[in-house]
Amino acid sequence: MSGIFTQRRIVGAMLIAFAILLPFMVGVRWQQVFLLTAIFSLLALGLNVVVGLAGLLDLGYVAFFAGGAYAAGILLDASPINVPDDIPVWVVLLIAMVFTMILGVILGAPVLRLRGDYLAIVTLGFGEIVRIVANNLDGVTRGARGLNGIRGPVLFGVDFKVDPRPYYLLTLAIILIAMFVLQRIEHSRIGRSWIAIREDEVAAEAMGVHLLRAKLLAFAIGAGTASYAGVIFATNNHYVSPRTFTVFVSILILCQVVLGGLGSMLGAVVGSVVIWGLPELLRGVDLPGDADINDYRFLIFGALLVVMMIFRPQGLIPSKRRSAELAQRREEAAQSGVPMQGGES
Repeated sequence: MSGIFTQRRIVGAMLIAFAILLPFMVGVRWQQVFLLTAIFSLLALGLNVVVGLAGLLDLGYVAFFAGGAYAAGILLDASPINVPDDIPVWVVLLIAMVFTMILGVILGAPVLRLRGDYLAIVTLGFGEIVRIVANNLDGVTRGARGLNGIRGPVLFGVDFKVDPRPYYLLTLAIILIAMFVLQRIEHSRIGRSWIAIREDEVAAEAMGVHLLRAKLLAFAIGAGTASYAGVIFATNNHYVSPRTFTVFVSILILCQVVLGGLGSMLGAVVGSVVIWGLPELLRGVDLPGDADINDYRFLIFGALLVVMMIFRPQGLIPSKRRSAELAQRREEAAQSGVPMQGGES
């Protein structure tokens, strides 16, 4: 057992080393692709807490992404509001995290007594409300014009400017820290409370789980993780606009989580790599009749999702806990002679 554990650590260290060296082996275009993939991996990690662990279907997750991006734009000299100059990036990340966590609590407090489809519809509306407010709050966000000229961070004496590599390395560091922290939370009492809520809210409450508090904590942690992605996205582009934060972005992030495997931290990252990396690999591939494969990207993507849901519904890298729970249910169903429900089989 210890030998297997050691092998996993060696493989993990090699993958991390490869991920660090990757942007130095390719051109600027692929560096930007890797950065975007890392940003959306961070978003998928946050949404995985809400959907994968706590079982709360959130279709307005893009609101927290927007909150982090606009917090960076306001604090880094792009807003009409006067703020102190030369605010360090660490302070910006901290303020953005606190702001979006408060935003998550504001969203969660009135709506987390809802379940299932009703919760999904309300969170969808919240995401649109945040986008519309950003579009109309001209005195703070410059409305539809967006915040332009967002100052890039300076970290350890390195001015990031427009080079994607330092942004990528910073995002990678945050991803590794987030995976470590979230994995520890998952195996703590808080994580077990989320999983109990995901499986059966009534039974969880009967066993002493405070439903609202546990759900609010899941929303706040997911929102805080999304804030980091928003800050890096805004500072790398030096511009942020309400047009970026549509419901389609929320759906894409949810697809990353489902494709990678609900409840799986590594699966969330792998799902992001597939969704953002695969289309770039296919870019420029010519089809018969002078057709471009980019015209069929979403058709191909949708077909892949359907195939995944049929042949591997637990995702590319299933959560070990969920796989063990499903195996136990199958065994209990076989012993009792009662068939499992369709969503569980």
